[in-house]
Amino acid sequence: MDSDLTQKSISFNSARFLISAPRLEDCPPDTGAEVAFAGRSNAGKSSAMNAITANGKLARTSKTPGRTRLINFFSLNRENARLVDLPGYGYAKVSRDMKDDWQKHLGQYLNDRQCLRGLVLVMDIRHPLTEFDQMMVEWCEHNKLPLMILATKADKLKFGQAKTTMLEISKKLQEFTCVEHLVMFSSTSKRGVDECRAALTDWLENASEDLR
Repeated sequence: MDSDLTQKSISFNSARFLISAPRLEDCPPDTGAEVAFAGRSNAGKSSAMNAITANGKLARTSKTPGRTRLINFFSLNRENARLVDLPGYGYAKVSRDMKDDWQKHLGQYLNDRQCLRGLVLVMDIRHPLTEFDQMMVEWCEHNKLPLMILATKADKLKFGQAKTTMLEISKKLQEFTCVEHLVMFSSTSKRGVDECRAALTDWLENASEDLR
């Protein structure tokens, strides 16, 4: 194994599918560092991950939101550094039992995963801070987990309107110390991609510190 592997600068273009896990016990070993992406299934989470990794096929996108029902792990070129795509929530037309099952395993991952260094919460800038979004922010605050919010689909609004919305979101979140980054994002125009990559790199490369 390359002894310099742990010293390599992270390249998000290097992201490759690693494994899908239906339950916490099926996840990769709880070592190293990973950052998870969460969001309602129609918020543009898969498109955001594809833009960040410059791989249009990395995370599965679908015209039917809620198709992702597993926790999907992606390796990076730095040893034991991973991105994680969590199941979309709140939109999929599935049974209540299946939704409850998703919630259970999502909760176990968020509560018990020791190598989780930060959470990226993806929300549609046109419909920010839904009930699910607020629940995730409060969870991160309670657990002292660093949070980055991507306000996606910014290209759908005029810039002035998008800027005003961002200020409104920021004002509503000012009491939450867990929110380290609030990024206006567009997977179409690539707005916010570099800012997001820089924050992810900071979290993943400081994996030796106990951020929790």
